[in-house]
Amino acid sequence: MTSRLVLSVPGIAYGGDYNPEQWSEEVWEEDMRLMREAGVRMVSVGIFSWALLEPAQGVYDFSRMDRILDLLHENGIAADLATPTAAPPAWFFRAHPEALPVDSDGRALWYGSRQTFCPSSPAYREAAVRIAGALAERYARHPAVVMWHVHNEYGCHNHACYCDTSGEAFRRWLRARYGDDLTTLNAAWGTTFWSQWYYDWDEILPPRSSGSSNNPTQLLDWRRFCSDELLALYQAEREVLRVASPSIPATTNFMVGTDLVDYRRWAPNLDIVANDHYLLSADPEPEIAVAMNGDLMRSLAGGPWFLMEHSTGAVNWQHVNSAQQPGQLRRTALAHVAHGADGIAYFQWRASKAGTEQWHSAMLPHAGTDSQIWRDVVRLGTDLKSLAEVRDTTSTAQVAIVSDWCARWAVELPGQPSAEVRYEEQIRSWYEPLWRSGVAVDFVAPDADLSSYRLVLAPSLYSVDDAGADNLTGFARRGGTLAVGFNSGMVDENCHVRLGGYPGAFREALGAGSDELFPLRPGERLALSGGGTASLWSERLRLEGAEMVDSYAQGPLSGVPAVTRHTYGEGTTWYLATRPDPATLASLVSRIRAEAGVTPVRAVPEGVEVVRRSSPSADYVFLIDHAGKGAEVTVAADAVELLTDTPLPGSVTVAPGEVAVVREPRQS
Repeated sequence: MTSRLVLSVPGIAYGGDYNPEQWSEEVWEEDMRLMREAGVRMVSVGIFSWALLEPAQGVYDFSRMDRILDLLHENGIAADLATPTAAPPAWFFRAHPEALPVDSDGRALWYGSRQTFCPSSPAYREAAVRIAGALAERYARHPAVVMWHVHNEYGCHNHACYCDTSGEAFRRWLRARYGDDLTTLNAAWGTTFWSQWYYDWDEILPPRSSGSSNNPTQLLDWRRFCSDELLALYQAEREVLRVASPSIPATTNFMVGTDLVDYRRWAPNLDIVANDHYLLSADPEPEIAVAMNGDLMRSLAGGPWFLMEHSTGAVNWQHVNSAQQPGQLRRTALAHVAHGADGIAYFQWRASKAGTEQWHSAMLPHAGTDSQIWRDVVRLGTDLKSLAEVRDTTSTAQVAIVSDWCARWAVELPGQPSAEVRYEEQIRSWYEPLWRSGVAVDFVAPDADLSSYRLVLAPSLYSVDDAGADNLTGFARRGGTLAVGFNSGMVDENCHVRLGGYPGAFREALGAGSDELFPLRPGERLALSGGGTASLWSERLRLEGAEMVDSYAQGPLSGVPAVTRHTYGEGTTWYLATRPDPATLASLVSRIRAEAGVTPVRAVPEGVEVVRRSSPSADYVFLIDHAGKGAEVTVAADAVELLTDTPLPGSVTVAPGEVAVVREPRQS
């Protein structure tokens, strides 16, 4: 898409999923009153209403939705109207049992939850487009409708189906990818290994459960296919909506912390790029994930984005569903805004009394308005209203982290040197010290334009094509600083090992290479000569022009380089051939960014997150105290704290566990 439609709701949109069909109409009137009290400006409706909207094929009952949308409009609340295609009704599956998904063991799954359909099913696609078209025809000109919410969390429960229909679709996708040439496919898949050579397209199956590991390139192509197949469903519904309402933007909700689909391929197809983000109870510092995924979303969107779902408290799908800490609801929501969100929404408005998600928190909890969650929800509504001028502002970064879904899929395939390597963990381990230091970060594709950055980090880029590798090394050769993590550049886009030593694609630029890998066992650590420790990975690295920064101090690789630095062209490259302990890694990242000339947004005490958004006339500095100790931070003499509308005399006090948002005029 060359341009995107924008949301007509002014300021920072605030609301959540609204499911009034779960309640009597007397409750709806109370909902309107309380939404106004909380400052709700927009709600998503109809997400799981297919069975009520279309009680039989081609038979529609819009009476309830008519009343809901009219009521919302009468109360000044906009609607993000969903196509309800994430939960087909029971009558559909009785008519089309072939549309049910099949797992890799050949087991058919049944309806009774959600997303219980095969993404390649022609019957499902026809039914989804039909209900989307009926909604578009009826509501395209309804004054409440300001955005289309297509489906819900594509691939959350059915990112892959292994049925024969999916097999046929996979073969069509492969024929397009490989120019209808089986010889090209065989070469790409390396099918001379294990007698896998294909002589007919119909011999190719989805990677179903087998006696041993499946072909790695087949598995990688399968993940690409599954992502594209779901994207085609989104595009089919979006086109129907576009024809009926060319001026209304459309979105669907990503889950960028997952590996379900290639969100970088998806993002250009959305008018408003949206995400769902939930805190994990097992994460001791979930604020890091909030920031990292927010920066990733901002990078995918190329600017502001929309937080479509998060929770006011506990969820219902983790092993232990912990309540949030005091003030965490507010800190989390405002951190999303700091990292680019121009809309804040929750699942859901009113907590359900029945159904699978009855124990999921909501803006209006089971306890009603006499609850801490409700008081926090109302306070947040006031906060977001005071931040209206922040909308459409942008962020700039001097650092980029390379992220790639195909590389993520590839590094976690079976048969790797170490099954302990986790893509997300590697990315976060390098992001964290930058976040703690108040350094802004973008996330980029390997082939992105890197000219605006001083420092590019590739913590985990196992798979990369020649163009991506050349782009990254060219960045360093032209004067940038490139830091590469272990197990990067090892294979090409077809999962073929790059021969000649490791890390293949980057060996020349790094001025160092390995002839053998020595992955470490869980819990195993090696002392480093610089005083830290190494875990997870090691390799027999030799210098080929680089200088040694740190080395192993014990084990079979004692004295072998573990971290190197190299002058490459007009720039500098670094190689971290192991996983240093957090303190050592933080020290290395600090040195690398300092040498690259990268500066933090603002000097702040430890435990205070600092983020900046900017307009042509002002900077908006978000200060979030996660440590609960409070802080005094220097600001411009003519600054204003927006949440309290208070002029500041050169500094701002952030109370323990609280947030300050400071507007500083930009110097012309």
